[in-house]
Amino acid sequence: MPAWTVLCDFDGTIAVDDVTDVLLSRFARPEWEQIERDWRAGRIGSRECMTAQVALIDASRDELDAVLDTLAIDPAFPAFVADARARGMAVQVVSDGLDYAITRILTRHGLSDLPIRANALVHDGARSWSMRSPFARASCAADSGTCKCSIARERSTTLLVGDGQSDFCVAGRAHYVFAKHRLITHCRQAGIPHRPIEGFREARALLADLPWLAGTAAAPSEPLPLRVHVA
Repeated sequence: MPAWTVLCDFDGTIAVDDVTDVLLSRFARPEWEQIERDWRAGRIGSRECMTAQVALIDASRDELDAVLDTLAIDPAFPAFVADARARGMAVQVVSDGLDYAITRILTRHGLSDLPIRANALVHDGARSWSMRSPFARASCAADSGTCKCSIARERSTTLLVGDGQSDFCVAGRAHYVFAKHRLITHCRQAGIPHRPIEGFREARALLADLPWLAGTAAAPSEPLPLRVHVA
């Protein structure tokens, strides 16, 4: 099997919180919540939703940074990255979130060299912000700012680590999925081969068995034995 590429979602997966929602709750004008409801109801796509919401942020760069510097990541994520790289796996962050926030948080944890594909957060005034989507695709069914499916297609053998709605489509294209939260239910319902995890401690323990897991004949929702344990 070719070398694996690991595609990691950020908000709610690497980061403990949904970073974009934290920033909107703290700094955006109240209309952002109605825009969120429109997206959840399927009236608008993800990219349209986030572009409109980011335009409502009223904050200086220093204020934004002060909040970002309080946000935590899964404490096992740096060790997961080190273990994956030691096994010859490339690790990328693929997110429908904001690149500036992701970069600042990861840099604080010594992970500034991780490739990131996400929406671009642009500081275009003293207290105003906008969003660009360099990884959007016109063919994206979810109209996401970052089309994770097109990124997955670039690699022949991919592991997705994700947690929510922005990962639903790409989960069906990945070779295997380590799933958290709502993505577990989606994988079960869609018959996508996956392993439920609580965080990167469990993901780290599964890395050695990844080729075996991906080739197992067990039902994708069936608990699979874990042969390698990491302290």
